Amino acid sequence: MSIEPPPSLRTQGVDAFGNPTTRLEFDRPHQQLQVASMLEVEVRQRSVTVHASSDRWEHTRNQLTYGARAPKPEKLDACRYRNESPHVRIKQAFNDYSLDCFPARRPILSAADALMLKLFKEMSYVPGATGISTPLLEVLKTKRGVCQDYAHLMIACLRSRGLAARYVSGYLRTVPRPGAERLIGADASHAWVAVYCPPLGWVEFDPTNGVRAGLDHIALAWGRDFGDVSPLRGVIVGGGQHKLSVSVVVEPRMSEHALTT
Repeated sequence: MSIEPPPSLRTQGVDAFGNPTTRLEFDRPHQQLQVASMLEVEVRQRSVTVHASSDRWEHTRNQLTYGARAPKPEKLDACRYRNESPHVRIKQAFNDYSLDCFPARRPILSAADALMLKLFKEMSYVPGATGISTPLLEVLKTKRGVCQDYAHLMIACLRSRGLAARYVSGYLRTVPRPGAERLIGADASHAWVAVYCPPLGWVEFDPTNGVRAGLDHIALAWGRDFGDVSPLRGVIVGGGQHKLSVSVVVEPRMSEHALTT
């Protein structure tokens, strides 16, 4: 990671969700701040899963409900992604919208796939139509937005049913593999959803593209919603205006499994 101007203080840490963080402080005035990062990552194909291999969604919901018996560590961790968060409120409207995806006794993996495809088919990807402050109920009404809106809305539908879902922030491959279509959301940070699907653990869904996360998805961090995993955030002291620009390139380097961003 290269930073211009050099920071007066730089510390490494880990946030509450296990994501690595870098904290920067600057004690001198500057006109421009440039942060460039380059990393090589190895991506591996997610396990192939079938719907019947996951528990019924009602059973999963009941397991995440607080009771007299202490839950196992894995389920206790999942409970952190079951409740409201600043950008994802629990509302009856989200429960109603996803009703057809959650018939009785349906495996949670099948229900999550159905919800992902419902959002993919019914929403329109429209950059600039929303902002981070746009209420999710408005997104549900207009069915317009960008990847973070797709992810937040899917998470809201799942949490409104007592299920655990977390927001995943990362990147998509810039140039598609031969024979594959270019995914929506490349050339910038992207967002998708991980759903707790016991006994399989966390399974990732990309409602913006209507696909399960695969070799073209590189996860950088996860949290309750966008506010937990913003790639760059901070406080600027001083007058005037500022403008943020971002560019991302993800491409093969050594092989199909080694990508550089």
